[in-house]
Amino acid sequence: MSTEEGKKVSRKKEIGKNGVVVEGRGVYDRRNKLNELTGEEWVYFTNSVWITGYSPTATENVGLKYRKIHPSPKPPGLIRDIIKFFTKSDALILDPFVGVGGTLLGAAMAGGGRTAIGIDLEEKYMQAYNKVCETENLKKMQYVIGDSKKIMGEKNSITEKKYDLIIADPPYSDMMSKTRTGQRVKLYDSPGATPYSDKEADLGNMNEERFLASLREIIEDSARLLKNEKYLIIFCKDFQPKGKQTNLLHCKIINELNKIDGLEYKGMRIWHDQAMSLYPFGYPYAFVMNQIHQYILIFRKVQNGGKK
Repeated sequence: MSTEEGKKVSRKKEIGKNGVVVEGRGVYDRRNKLNELTGEEWVYFTNSVWITGYSPTATENVGLKYRKIHPSPKPPGLIRDIIKFFTKSDALILDPFVGVGGTLLGAAMAGGGRTAIGIDLEEKYMQAYNKVCETENLKKMQYVIGDSKKIMGEKNSITEKKYDLIIADPPYSDMMSKTRTGQRVKLYDSPGATPYSDKEADLGNMNEERFLASLREIIEDSARLLKNEKYLIIFCKDFQPKGKQTNLLHCKIINELNKIDGLEYKGMRIWHDQAMSLYPFGYPYAFVMNQIHQYILIFRKVQNGGKK
């Protein structure tokens, strides 16, 4: 536990053999090897539906005015809560698609001496991240400009480390290269497409088949750097169905990554973003879904094909 949390524990009584009351939070179990949460906090996080409603100016959405140059910036407060569930203090986190630094900001907000390393192709996203750190007085983490596919496959200072958690929010194939609709028009004040970059190595410029193959390669190399029994988190969003094509991208990602030796799919959380507005897609002719949710897919590295 962090120093401050430890002080709170020391002021309160023990319960049973392993329980200790944490002031204002509940009972912490000393056998907890995953995180520093109390039982009540742990159970709350395991809810399969995660509802948030961060406003553009909320602390959890820190620096959005700079970060929104990215097509799909995640609230750092959301990432902070993921990090606090899947790690303890002093953990090291890796993000191979760090974008405008949501994972790096989340690690800084989580505190406890946690650090993170992020990789991305686009220097403009690093500049946006740096601007947020400077204006919000947040600790800067290591941000590497480069192709994760190459970096993860080479021997270097990043691949020589072992990580406590990997978080990845990959470009969703060529979804962002399409014309904006709904909330994306509202956020960016334009219907134009928002590709992540114009680089060939960008997964966001690949068709679905190439996207899945490249994603698997990057995640497989990344998972080798993950400590045993630690977790890998993937964000994704489905495409709208078209004709007989169901376009359930999250299912395809689960099936593809579950083929990786030593990596097992453990479940998901469906993130319902209440800050998203509803739009009359299809009205008044046909049903068209408002996608105001994303999937947070949870994988675990297991030793020798274990079932933990």
